[in-house]
Amino acid sequence: MSSYSADDPVSNKPAASQAYDVVIIGSGPAGYTAGIYTSRAKLRTRIVSGTLPGGQLMTTSEVENYPGFPNGIFGPELMMNMRQQAERFGTCIVDDEVIRVDFNKRPFEITSHSETCEAHSVIICTGASPRKLGIPSEEQFAGRGVSYCATCDGPFFKGEDIVVVGGGDTALEEATFLTKFGKSVRLVHRRASLRASKILQQKAFENPKIEFLWNRVISTIEGDRKVGAVTVKDVENGLEQRLPAGGIFVAIGHEPNTAIYKGQIDLDNKGYIILKNHTATNIEGVFAAGDVHDFRYRQAITAGGFGCMAALDVEKWLTERKHRR
Repeated sequence: MSSYSADDPVSNKPAASQAYDVVIIGSGPAGYTAGIYTSRAKLRTRIVSGTLPGGQLMTTSEVENYPGFPNGIFGPELMMNMRQQAERFGTCIVDDEVIRVDFNKRPFEITSHSETCEAHSVIICTGASPRKLGIPSEEQFAGRGVSYCATCDGPFFKGEDIVVVGGGDTALEEATFLTKFGKSVRLVHRRASLRASKILQQKAFENPKIEFLWNRVISTIEGDRKVGAVTVKDVENGLEQRLPAGGIFVAIGHEPNTAIYKGQIDLDNKGYIILKNHTATNIEGVFAAGDVHDFRYRQAITAGGFGCMAALDVEKWLTERKHRR
């Protein structure tokens, strides 16, 4: 099925003129899981990890909801374990960023800052990045009270005063979810009305633990080793108010990391990859896994699941393609 042979060097890297069976663009749970499966299937596999090898979990502290770790595990440790597991089966991992792809050629051409390689198939696992507030103190407290995922981090904030930023469906869903843990939940929105669906608005308005702060934005975040307070500014009169806060959840959307694929594969109006037949894109031989297409769940375990599915689909597609030739 593949060009892999038992005599290949442990790096699993072919000669420059020889195409990989599969190149995985991006790492994280989706990319590393895909690499584990394709390498175990004896497919010559290369992962180009991206600007943040390991993905968003590299900036997460403790992960409590990934199965198999009853006492939790730190995000970077989980990602390093996945990486080592992929490498154990022969995956060649390069810490670089893909800057250009050519899906019109066969084999496909994948260009990073340092090189161009060829691939008979591709799995895109470049994920999505949360939109940020854009204030200096946000980066300072990332992972120390500032979060972008309530279902991931909410249980860490039991008994805290929580602030949620946003006005769409995600913000209201997260605010409602966080009332299970927080002493109080304040929703900060820069406008005087919400963009969320009416049913979510109704649920939020009826929840006595949610307070709405209209026409306001966060101007500063304060604290010692973690978030302790937040200052909100009225966008109409400029007045500021300092509030106690043990946690801040930013829910103003995500941006899928798909800019380099525009014009080559089908994307929806928000930039997420459109899939057909499970993990396949509109280009034969190009597949996708994780948050780059999944705008609903955005969990490590679902990304890993999609990585597994994409790897199995690649193996099946390569086998069928070989038989067609």
